Amino acid sequence: MSVLECKDLCKSFGHAQALDHVSLAVEPGRIVGLLGPNGSGKTTLIKLANGLLTPSSGEITVCGMAPGRESHGLVSYLPERTSIPTWMTTTQLLDFYGDFYSDFRRDAAEEMLAHLNIQSRQRIKQMSKGTREKVQLIMVMSRAAKLYLLDEPIGGVDPATRDYILSTIIGNYDPEAAVVISTHLISDVEKVLDEVIFINQGRLVLQSSVDDIREEKGMSVDELFREVFKC
Repeated sequence: MSVLECKDLCKSFGHAQALDHVSLAVEPGRIVGLLGPNGSGKTTLIKLANGLLTPSSGEITVCGMAPGRESHGLVSYLPERTSIPTWMTTTQLLDFYGDFYSDFRRDAAEEMLAHLNIQSRQRIKQMSKGTREKVQLIMVMSRAAKLYLLDEPIGGVDPATRDYILSTIIGNYDPEAAVVISTHLISDVEKVLDEVIFINQGRLVLQSSVDDIREEKGMSVDELFREVFKC
């Protein structure tokens, strides 16, 4: 069974069509790059999968279920903007996640926080922007979810932090789960991707494995993206 599946999925906001008859499937054990220009529908698709929006028509399912109360326990979502409560200390945040999510692996989170020398009594609001982003990603990846939805997880951080975040993504998900990463920084994430989905103006342009792109087209994902979406 696909972890995430869309069939003829449409989403409109008034007269604006954010997603236009999108059909795709994401299988277990795959790290998938969701790629496209600004305004192409990437965040809309992620919000639909997380149940934050409802389709205008068509169908979207997570492990065979329509997004809703049951599917929420299977999805771990990293929004584009930091959304963790900034008044909390690191320890309070661990307690909060442990109370809220039955699949939260506190030992995994504590190990990663210790690796970054993040103090248990430090308040989130006292941290730099980059450190807050690391903490939020650690919390998201420390759940034993079936689908991880990461919206621009490396957007505002330095290259060394990007490497840590990418290694965290690879090292902390169940092989039966799937990871969807929406990003503009294609050359940075390409090394961890199994496949890519290109969308533009709400339409699916391409879904392909990274290996097929390299073998059949003789180019990197970044090169193909620049060719497909050149102005």
